[in-house]
Amino acid sequence: MHPVINLRHLEENNVRLEDEMSPEEMDVDTMDELIRVAEPLYYKLEAERMEGGVLVQGSLKLTLDCRCARCLKDFQYPLKLSNWVCHLALTGEEPAKIVNDCVDLTPYVRDDIVLAFPQRPLCDPECKGLVSIVKQSSKTPEPETAPNPWTELNKLKL
Repeated sequence: MHPVINLRHLEENNVRLEDEMSPEEMDVDTMDELIRVAEPLYYKLEAERMEGGVLVQGSLKLTLDCRCARCLKDFQYPLKLSNWVCHLALTGEEPAKIVNDCVDLTPYVRDDIVLAFPQRPLCDPECKGLVSIVKQSSKTPEPETAPNPWTELNKLKL
């Protein structure tokens, strides 16, 4: 369910929102083949009216399905914004979009979630990457080296 604030309700008291939003509702384009949003976003928010705007505070939690950039192993990445804050201007140059006395927080949540995505997802900070499939069981012979021309020149007695 989209996090929506009814501005009329804010005239009397602060508004609390607690629910989840499906990946389809979030409509997140990760633009990264290593990150996928497959689970719902959980939000717990409180909105309060301020002069000329609305202040929204709370937490956002989302688990991302990722693929390690080093070893290509699939893993889950818990993304948590514990102290998420958003100020919605209701007047001025860029006011929030108001439809039927309501403001949808989805675009603001989406933007901050995408900004918190890992830039290079790793299954473990110490991940060594792909392991060679072919293990060398015997030592490979050293390639033959050409004789050093300086050795022969050093033998000269001038």
